[in-house]
Amino acid sequence: MDAKEEVIEQPSSPESVSPPPPLRSDKETTEQPPSMSPPLRSDILRGVVFWRRKNLSLMVLVLATATWVLLDVYQFNFITIVSWAAISIVAMLFLWGNLLRLLGKKPPDLPGLEMSEQSTIEVANSCRGIVEEAVRWMIHVSVEREWFVFAEVVGGILSLSYIGTFTDLLTFLYIGIVMGMTAPLIYVKYDDKITRAGDQVQVKVKRLYEMVEQKIKSNKFVIKQKEKKIE
Repeated sequence: MDAKEEVIEQPSSPESVSPPPPLRSDKETTEQPPSMSPPLRSDILRGVVFWRRKNLSLMVLVLATATWVLLDVYQFNFITIVSWAAISIVAMLFLWGNLLRLLGKKPPDLPGLEMSEQSTIEVANSCRGIVEEAVRWMIHVSVEREWFVFAEVVGGILSLSYIGTFTDLLTFLYIGIVMGMTAPLIYVKYDDKITRAGDQVQVKVKRLYEMVEQKIKSNKFVIKQKEKKIE
């Protein structure tokens, strides 16, 4: 008993106190990999979709239009067009390099053609984020009890299947690109009006659903009452 009291009365020595965690050196902190969470919507994609980079947006739209015209209107083969484009690029680079040699200039280095490891990681993480968002969306539609979201998805898929009977895949992709270049810009410009109209439509659909559900319940009640009277 005395020994216990002596142990309690003894002051804690500085050695018994746990030392603070060691500080990480600059080398250790720099060797750690950077955070792998780049934004899903890159600045380039937003700039193209919302026409903030007008030259790049116009180039995408012109390239999509030219591809659709050559493949769908003039019925060219895709491999033929790719071959022609590759021949044109190689020929222009060949002429450019020889012209620089004739003028006594060195051909410029093209380090931008090399894809860095960081860029590869960012592209992979972006693809992973898109897949994760698609999985969350499917779970939100199928698992959660929101009937109007399920109805919207089914209606959209049925509409796509109906549209698919009138057009081919190439035309559908071209329409999708054009809509992707115009619809977000229109939505941002008229955000308030579109949101207000969507809320009104959703309220009306909910009321219609409640009315139909109430009528079905009342009909079931009347049928049960008739069956009881017959018994």
